[in-house]
Amino acid sequence: MPTFRQGDVVRVPFPYTDRNVRQRRPAIVISKGGVGDQAAFLWVLMITSADNRSWPADVPFGGAYRDVGLPAPSTVRTAKIATIEASAAEVIGRADDKMLARVRSAIRDMI
Repeated sequence: MPTFRQGDVVRVPFPYTDRNVRQRRPAIVISKGGVGDQAAFLWVLMITSADNRSWPADVPFGGAYRDVGLPAPSTVRTAKIATIEASAAEVIGRADDKMLARVRSAIRDMI
């Protein structure tokens, strides 16, 4: 199983609360590596299109979206956290330290 780090941008089957479906979409790892028995899980935040209506505490990638493997301007939706199976995650990029600090700050502000 691959090793994951906080700040990895991954493609995962992200669960939805309002419908009984999972869609493969980008997310950012916020756990410090794997969680649980044998690090089988990851905590991730949804990444969504910057064109969507913004929510409080969203963190936009700005022009750096291409640097992390995203095809279009994107935003980290800090209100959408999920626990996913690490085996289902595929790394597509990595957020830089500045972006990761902004995400952590937004999370702290919410809790």
